[in-house]
Amino acid sequence: MPAKSAAATPTIVVVGHGMVGQRFLEALAERGVTGRARVVVLCEEPRAAYDRVQLTSYFSGRTPDDLSLVEEGFMDRHGIELHLDDPAESVDTDARTVTSRAGVTIAYDTLVLATGSYPFVPPVPNKDAEGCFVYRTIEDLLAIEEYAKTATTGAVVGGGLLGLEAAGALKGLGLTTHIVEFAPRLMPVQVDEGGGAALLRTIENMGLSVHTGTGTQEIAVDETGAVCGMALSDGSVLETDLVVFSAGVRPRDQLARDAGLAVGERGGIVVDEQCRTSDPSVFAIGECALASDGRVYGLVAPGYEMAETAAAALEGDVKAFTGADMSTKLKLLGVDVASFGDAHGTAEGCLDVVYADSRTGVYKKLVIGSEGELLGGVLVGDADSYGMLRPLTGCVPPVSPEQLVLPAGAGAPVALGPSALPDEAVVCSCHNVTKGVIRGAVTEHSCTTVPEVKKCTKAGTGCGSCVKVLGQLVNAELEASGVEVDKGLCGCFGQTRQELYEIVRALRITSYEQLLDAHGREEARGGNGCEVCKPTVGSIIASLAPTIGADGYVLEGEQAALQDTNDHFLANMQKNGSYSIVPRIPGGEITPEKLIVIGEVARDFNLYTKITGGQRIDLFGARVDQLPQIWTRLVDAGFESGHAYGKALRTVKSCVGQTWCRYGVQDSVRMAIDLELRYRGLRSPHKLKSAVSGCQRECAEAQSKDFGVIATANGWNLYVGGNGGATPRHADLLAQDLSDAELIRLIDRFLMFYIRTADRLERTSTWLERIEGGLDHVRDVVVHDSLGICGELEALMADHVAGYRDEWSETLGDPERLSRFVSFVNAPEVPDPTVKFVPERDQVKPDLPLLSIRPLHALESLEGTAAR
Repeated sequence: MPAKSAAATPTIVVVGHGMVGQRFLEALAERGVTGRARVVVLCEEPRAAYDRVQLTSYFSGRTPDDLSLVEEGFMDRHGIELHLDDPAESVDTDARTVTSRAGVTIAYDTLVLATGSYPFVPPVPNKDAEGCFVYRTIEDLLAIEEYAKTATTGAVVGGGLLGLEAAGALKGLGLTTHIVEFAPRLMPVQVDEGGGAALLRTIENMGLSVHTGTGTQEIAVDETGAVCGMALSDGSVLETDLVVFSAGVRPRDQLARDAGLAVGERGGIVVDEQCRTSDPSVFAIGECALASDGRVYGLVAPGYEMAETAAAALEGDVKAFTGADMSTKLKLLGVDVASFGDAHGTAEGCLDVVYADSRTGVYKKLVIGSEGELLGGVLVGDADSYGMLRPLTGCVPPVSPEQLVLPAGAGAPVALGPSALPDEAVVCSCHNVTKGVIRGAVTEHSCTTVPEVKKCTKAGTGCGSCVKVLGQLVNAELEASGVEVDKGLCGCFGQTRQELYEIVRALRITSYEQLLDAHGREEARGGNGCEVCKPTVGSIIASLAPTIGADGYVLEGEQAALQDTNDHFLANMQKNGSYSIVPRIPGGEITPEKLIVIGEVARDFNLYTKITGGQRIDLFGARVDQLPQIWTRLVDAGFESGHAYGKALRTVKSCVGQTWCRYGVQDSVRMAIDLELRYRGLRSPHKLKSAVSGCQRECAEAQSKDFGVIATANGWNLYVGGNGGATPRHADLLAQDLSDAELIRLIDRFLMFYIRTADRLERTSTWLERIEGGLDHVRDVVVHDSLGICGELEALMADHVAGYRDEWSETLGDPERLSRFVSFVNAPEVPDPTVKFVPERDQVKPDLPLLSIRPLHALESLEGTAAR
């Protein structure tokens, strides 16, 4: 851009370049201010702004660059001067200058303080000892990661949002982990007593130790001065060699104090509704500011709003920040937690509507006002409805509150769509975007996709919790405007998965190329397809193979090119490029001889060994070239593939049933084995899990499975559509008191109807809620044969059972098929040099430091890597 005239150009200095500071720069750019003013940013950290909300994802493989919030070229494009690793040291408000640590003095016309907050560390003895850390920046995480290499146990002081994230990080690093929270429950600010109890149970079930209602009195150190323990206020002592303090934050207001700006009695730079401080030329935004309502806001959404308010004030626009929505939705240690509105029910005359299930760790509470309006709520374990409930705050819901908290299948069906929200409802709280603004993006700005609406409104670009509702709103508005919404599978096919299934079945199409050329979109015909449709069509052909005359072996000919990474090598790829092996153990029953074989294989190949939740044994750490050797020994011992790598039946769990248990009323083990052997290898839109319980005590947890069976004195009850994963759902009772033959016949029909009508990557739980008519329709089709297709469904399953072949047995018998199991196609005898391990607890784990430097230079001399 042209050079700016120094004489006429005002200077804006921004102190701090975190998430809020970057949002302020974007707001200036959007208003064209960066073209009229010199903008200088002093950043304390050695890197530009990054997503601190997603900080913990670093331990899941995201790099610091992945977390960056600064679009490439943004600073240069807008002429912004960014000084990294050079924080402001002093401010002279009389001279209007800022001096940095490097000694650079910059004169300003406007100063914006975005200094954020600092972690509060309780004043306990030895708080600064070696092995004590805070959890705030990427540098903090790097230091924790390095120190954890020599540690075995870690303790987190603080059970709030960041504390639980820190605990998850320590657990992920392989440390035995403790959480110490002074309050009587976890996340005391966000959740109530019931939500805290549900969260506690779930976290303890993950193997973490939680200590609530107690504080840290002292950090114990050894003779070298390193952490070796922690004394708690209840008199107990924890043995730990690493401590992370995450006991809240405090506003970073010292720079303002030293400059003579007004600060609050308990901290925070005092600002007015335009975010101006006591000096009219100085603004403060984000966590360092004490807003006009007397609060310091520690969430990113209010910080963004303050940034936009300050940018508007510089332009003379009338915009006021008088407070903000403190609603939040996070996934902590894999657990969905959300709170919104008056979550603690402080309003006079309000009442609570509560659903709690301690078995699944689900807790839902809605706070209802005296006029029936929704005031707030707490969701733990299942926060899927957050995106619709939060915007309804302040309104009377269109259905009873009880229906809003009951799980699917436990009450009348509820389908709150976008039409239930008023236009003034805030859909995206991060950027304060209403439903009306989103509708306007479609109707007035001609946006036709979610990415276009995101770019136009910024909705969905913050924490991301509103993206699902955003998509529903966009499609609903397009349909209301008479625009046909493309519901095709992908850019290659205009048909849905269900329609493609019917085409393949009816026309007996046995190849992807044939299907694409005959039924693909015009522009896609003759092409190579995409990563969406290739595995989808591959799955359809595999599930119909015996019926349509195709080869059911997924690595045969064209089918091999359609498979995802895991199917390509008949094993699950792990984070360091190694693979895991899961032999099938039907019903969880195994002989001592087979156990010994698994143990010998694990020992001989130095594999990490773990019992899975599905009553199987997982062997981790095999190189791709070792897979045939391992499976040769397993197949010789009578094992088959457990299909842990495929969208297929995984396992049928069982309790011991009436054979051993004094409460059992049926032989659950026999039934589980029969079902697993019948449905093994059945390819489907998503993975399938099942369980058989021998009595109503439900020890096999059948009601959390895609299809679950519970014994009764008169036979078997069949439950369908359950899910115990990220979005738990109780299975629905489809039929009861069934004989063995009736049970198997109904499961045959249910599974084939699901495979026939589900969308790509759609679990049975989601399918059952989406399909028109829901459970009642499925029952009519499967039990009462309302569509007259049960004969077809049974025949399809019979074809599958008759045509089943174990994929690993097929592979081992063909040298050509075995040739794919190499790391490098041009050096088949050379193992992948980056797949390394280090010892841990008498086993091995991936060498994470090596993993972090894995890119290209480790493979420079070996081109031609095989597709993983």
